[in-house]
Amino acid sequence: MSDAIKHECGIALLRLKKPLEFYKQKYGSAFYGIQKMYLLMEKQHNRGQDGAGLASIKLDVQPGQRYISRIRSNDNQPIKDVFSQINERINKELEENPILENNIALQKEHIPYIGELFLGHVRYGTFGKNSIESVHPFLRQNNWMHRNLIVAGNFNMTNVKELFQDLVNLGQHPKEMADTVTVMEKIGHFLDEEVANIYQQCKEEGYSKIEASPIIAERLNVQRILERASRNWDGGYAMAGLFGHGDSFVMRDPAGIRPAYFYEDDEIVVVASERPVIQTVFNVPFEKVQELEPGNAIIIKKNGSISIQEIRTPLEKKACSFERIYFSRGGDAEIYQERKKLGKLIFPKVLEAIHNDTQNTVFSYIPNTAELSFYGMIEAAHHYLDAKKTKAILSTQNLSEAKIKSILAESIRTEKVAIKDAKLRTFITEDSSRDDMVAHVYDVSYGVVQPNDNLVIIDDSIVRGTTLKQSIIKMMDRLHPKQIVVVSSAPQIRYPDCYGIDMAKLEGLVAFRAALALLKERNLYYIVEEVYQKSKAQEYYKDTDVVNFVKEIYAPFTDEEISAKIAEMLTPENTNASIKIIYQSVENLHKACPKNLGDWYFTGNYPTPGGNRVVNRAFMNFYEGKDTRAY
Repeated sequence: MSDAIKHECGIALLRLKKPLEFYKQKYGSAFYGIQKMYLLMEKQHNRGQDGAGLASIKLDVQPGQRYISRIRSNDNQPIKDVFSQINERINKELEENPILENNIALQKEHIPYIGELFLGHVRYGTFGKNSIESVHPFLRQNNWMHRNLIVAGNFNMTNVKELFQDLVNLGQHPKEMADTVTVMEKIGHFLDEEVANIYQQCKEEGYSKIEASPIIAERLNVQRILERASRNWDGGYAMAGLFGHGDSFVMRDPAGIRPAYFYEDDEIVVVASERPVIQTVFNVPFEKVQELEPGNAIIIKKNGSISIQEIRTPLEKKACSFERIYFSRGGDAEIYQERKKLGKLIFPKVLEAIHNDTQNTVFSYIPNTAELSFYGMIEAAHHYLDAKKTKAILSTQNLSEAKIKSILAESIRTEKVAIKDAKLRTFITEDSSRDDMVAHVYDVSYGVVQPNDNLVIIDDSIVRGTTLKQSIIKMMDRLHPKQIVVVSSAPQIRYPDCYGIDMAKLEGLVAFRAALALLKERNLYYIVEEVYQKSKAQEYYKDTDVVNFVKEIYAPFTDEEISAKIAEMLTPENTNASIKIIYQSVENLHKACPKNLGDWYFTGNYPTPGGNRVVNRAFMNFYEGKDTRAY
């Protein structure tokens, strides 16, 4: 997006089902798992570039041998940093101990990270927190192998305070009120109970403590642990975990908000946040990679058996549509077509804005992630022009060769108009100087737009509008078009997200600011006070009883009225071109992305009860002047 927002995370879990010697013989290296984990994480770097971490577990090691390894980085290039450190360590061990070179058993015993089970994570540091302590995977340690727990996820919980209190009621003393800590400790608590109960059974059956250990691993009921731990979770999540003895899981939220895909054959089981990542890294076809269904978990036991278990009763599926619009890579076969369709479906609005004058219109896109929707828009433009030419030919009497050539000569004009420069650093702190630097984030291609041209620029979405106003429109206006039409392939973002996207404050959303401006203009601002009072009255309701009253802020206006006000607000002073801003309709979004119907940031229809509490809290924060997130 031209408005950069931090978002999402990426997970990758890999279980090798064969002995390490198998991978050495077939693929030439016992480091096969590490190499694949690097690829799985690097090909998801779009999901997080502020931090990265990797954990590995060695199966069936002797007491006294280290079996868990973990490394995390918040370096400028965290994935590279993580694997550089791993490679350094491996190479150092091999150099100092030549005997390890071709002895897989000794490599596993003496070299860290060489194991059968891996969990990787990439993240964006949201809300200003990017210390190394915030980087996944998280580790909960214990001398009992079964009680060691490693957790990483792509998630955000709306009810952290409630989850924190649950832990306190269980007798725990959590070190902080963060969703990652509360989630891990909740799983850990029920893991401890499960292990203790199975040990007691083993004791009653006459097994010694040493004999009980493998029996605990075999009998451990991961499904029951996850069911009990997640009972009160409200949020979007794809949660991955490893137990010290070798069991592992990935669990998806009941509404399917956050994505998870998996693939299994006789050599590996792999789970990742995006399907094409698995396709590319393991060279498998689209249809072989399965989506983990909402409310389900894929559970991989230490013995290699795999099962899909329902953990939470699935809700109506509301998978995040932003995954399709922007977050996930466009290489996914479905996402590629969906993004093109977004461009096709919005073209009629574009045509209306330029008064059907394709001859005097230049089409372009910004940023690069909008390229696929641009292709779709241009395909629709070509279809329109082909129909126009056909009609002209059929309706012309006494057609000559010259006339046919004249009709066919008209074409759709596409140009690479906007070019994003490398990150510009602002050395001077004065506001005027800083604004001027921001205005130069994008450069333009001169000479491709004429004074009588429309300039159509398509973007993924318009969130805050800051870059649009301070940079893009200013730079486009230097080309002297008569009109600039900014097209958003997504609908108006009207409500905050609370499931992992960094859009937590209402006042940051340009659609919200536009609605407020219209309320003032039309003497309707009393609605703001009414919404505040209604929201305040629900402050201590149960989440299931809370209603999203913020919808009333937008109710008096059509989508077009809000779009027109946004265009007015985002037009810089002294702009010569007229400015129009066009948004996708929610209806067309659902047509383009039929499998990802989560649209709460556009419609206010939150898929979990906690969402309504969060949006009302966000509105109260705005009204009360509190600069804080709502959950």
